[in-house]
Amino acid sequence: MRRADLVIVGGGLAGGLCALALRHRRPDLDLLLIEPGETIGGNHLWSFFDSDVAPKQRWLTNPLIGHRWQGYEVRFPAHQRPLEQIYQTIESEKLDQAVRACLAPARILRAQAAELGPTHVLLAGGERIEAGAVLDARGGKAEGLELGWQKFVGQLLTIPQGHGLTRPIVMDATVEQHDGYRFVYCLPFSPTELFVEDTYYSDGPELDRELLRDRIGDYAAASGWQVAARTREEDGVLPVVIGGDFDRLWPKQDPVARAGARGGFFHPLTSYSLPDAVRFACWLAEQAPLDASLGQATRARARRHWKRGAFYRLLTALLFHAAEPGQRYAVLERFYRLSGPLIARFYAGRSTGLDKARILSGKPPVPFFRALRVLKDSL
Repeated sequence: MRRADLVIVGGGLAGGLCALALRHRRPDLDLLLIEPGETIGGNHLWSFFDSDVAPKQRWLTNPLIGHRWQGYEVRFPAHQRPLEQIYQTIESEKLDQAVRACLAPARILRAQAAELGPTHVLLAGGERIEAGAVLDARGGKAEGLELGWQKFVGQLLTIPQGHGLTRPIVMDATVEQHDGYRFVYCLPFSPTELFVEDTYYSDGPELDRELLRDRIGDYAAASGWQVAARTREEDGVLPVVIGGDFDRLWPKQDPVARAGARGGFFHPLTSYSLPDAVRFACWLAEQAPLDASLGQATRARARRHWKRGAFYRLLTALLFHAAEPGQRYAVLERFYRLSGPLIARFYAGRSTGLDKARILSGKPPVPFFRALRVLKDSL
């Protein structure tokens, strides 16, 4: 029977970062990573602001960063603005390489887990693995909660004559609005390579990939770019949390430790998961009990994260319930008129009391009585 000190089930962003952190901080730990896919991290780009990760935790992310810019910009119908905040991107290939470099091939098991317990994993083929602790990092859709959806298709475009962008466009909401709040996201990887993503804050999770591919082409044509090739492509459907109860997300009777989206460790409004994945991985490697009590410890951490997210769930409810779908962009347009440091703290999930008051103050960019009703229902 196979044994390990800790088994991580799921080799996405959360599981991969946990493996890296543990290998660096607890090198003597007998660690096993179980992932059914061919690669660690799948096919993804994770972009984040410099302030999303605490300086003392950047030892985990800095070796993975493939692209870094000194600022970014946003574009709305009535407001365009550059922001001087470092923005950076990690490619999943780099995470895959880093995990494979620090774990022996025998400690990465390509298999499907059929059953998990606090100290065992049963594989689909029938093999049972005993462990000091098990961590479930298989992702998830935040079951049992009231959700909206952030969905997208992105492509890496080759533009031989050059695209002319020197910094990312994090939100270009000057485009025609469809299916809720729509914006285009651009990352200039080189003077001739541009990653373009068509993104929606939508009521439903349905994703028409072919339609979004066409809209990326339309955006490129409207920008005057002559596209010679479309190479890398990724898509996603991510939950944004409007409301619900933590005990429905993570029932009390479930004793298995969780990481990543399965534990609710993501920003309720932006669905960003990297900042919380970094915090969790560092905590796991430096403080967490790696035994049967790990489930209780991670659930307590998840509950604290849920409580801190109440304000962001309120904003999500305002976005989805108070604003007309075609006018949701106005909520973000108003938000991006606020100070740069406030915006940075918002994305990091570290808004202060004054930040929250500033975000909610003034005339709301949504119908007043709808906003009032959402606020009343949230109390």
